[in-house]
Amino acid sequence: MQPYHHCCRWSKHPPSPTTSIQKMAELKPEKDFTEEYQALIDSLDRVKIDASLEKLLIFEKQVRQASDNATNTKILIYIADLLYQAKDYKLLNEQLVSLSKKHGQLKQAMTSLVQHVMGYLDDIKDKKIKIDLIETLRGITDGKIYVEIERARLTRLLSNIREEEGKIEEAKDILCNEPVETYASLDQKEKVDLILEQVRLHLLCSDYYMASTFAKKISVKFFEKEEVQDLKLKYYEQKIRIGLHEDAYLDVCKYYRVVYDTASIQADPEKWREILENVVCFVLLAPYDNEQADLLQRVNADRKLSSLPLLQQLVKCFTINELMRWPRIAEIYGEVLRSTAVFAAGDEKGEKRWSELRKRVIEHNLRVIAKYYTRIRCDRLSILLDLSAEETEQFLSELITKGHFYARIDRPAGTVSFKKAKNVHEQLNEWSASITFLLNRVEKTRQLILKEEMMYSIQQEVAK
Repeated sequence: MQPYHHCCRWSKHPPSPTTSIQKMAELKPEKDFTEEYQALIDSLDRVKIDASLEKLLIFEKQVRQASDNATNTKILIYIADLLYQAKDYKLLNEQLVSLSKKHGQLKQAMTSLVQHVMGYLDDIKDKKIKIDLIETLRGITDGKIYVEIERARLTRLLSNIREEEGKIEEAKDILCNEPVETYASLDQKEKVDLILEQVRLHLLCSDYYMASTFAKKISVKFFEKEEVQDLKLKYYEQKIRIGLHEDAYLDVCKYYRVVYDTASIQADPEKWREILENVVCFVLLAPYDNEQADLLQRVNADRKLSSLPLLQQLVKCFTINELMRWPRIAEIYGEVLRSTAVFAAGDEKGEKRWSELRKRVIEHNLRVIAKYYTRIRCDRLSILLDLSAEETEQFLSELITKGHFYARIDRPAGTVSFKKAKNVHEQLNEWSASITFLLNRVEKTRQLILKEEMMYSIQQEVAK
């Protein structure tokens, strides 16, 4: 009879009753060594380790070849306990490797052995001995599906030890080289937690590109479950850090919005106010497009925004077609905004974002002017924007290039035209439409005159 390996996996379809009976027949060991095992254990002298180990290994071979999984598990664990209690860690590591390489070694027995030996790690105080044992167990579990959960946990433990020693790069290499996303037997929550740990280590090493790549391994649908809200907050905290590094303000705003909508955040007024403040700041910093405009309207419609009255007024200024003078904006809202972490005074990033907010105010003003004017003088435009002539031309050129509106600068004449020039076909169509409109009006007027004449004639006849 072939030895049975207990880590077999059923297919998606359950086996038929006949197949199940056949499998159960194969599961039965050739012989039950329970009594022989007990007799051997009673006869061993735990003081003479070498002699006891020799007897145990001979008996282990017999049990393994007979596929007695229960007894095989007991004897493997007994061997490990014997060497661990004798504090012979070197021999323990050697025997673990040797036992794992035995021909026809039962998978379930090896899984139980690895799990049992992992329990020693909490009690081992010597760091070198602990690391050696972890490395041994990681070597045993390498490439084996039936112990992939144990390998993932051992890898994380080793990575944590290296991080505590200050070896961040080594800790990152140890954990991030482990493809935990492919471990099918690993619980989804633990798998996501491990991937987030990998992202954290990449961020510690300032490797934002790889951090972003690893974060994409997680599906955001996973965070819809109520019991994983702590992981959800951890995930979006990391995404915000990546977005801030790349100055992706719109993405950062969307991440803060998701955090803001989380139940645990909504339950704490102090927290949701802080998050909402960040949402407002980053939606205003985001470059204008359809998505940003839609998000700005959603933020403006939030009733809780009234708890931040000054920021609510600023949001409203960006949603209406009125000019905003930057000196006045800085005077009214500067003190509040500069006290936030987003626009922190003296901070390099904060100063950069403050200048970005000034750009957004100027761009808003240019879009408003483009709606109300068809033609304007350059000096007048500079006065409306509170900019020099060079800055005005620079901002205007940028928005024209981005396609926010149509405009052409006539430098010799010193004017800006917001009216798009029409080609011949467009002009002909416009003239044709105007003439048709005029003729329709003339015809309607003629009909009204005829109607009045008829009514007058009838009234005259009645009067006679």
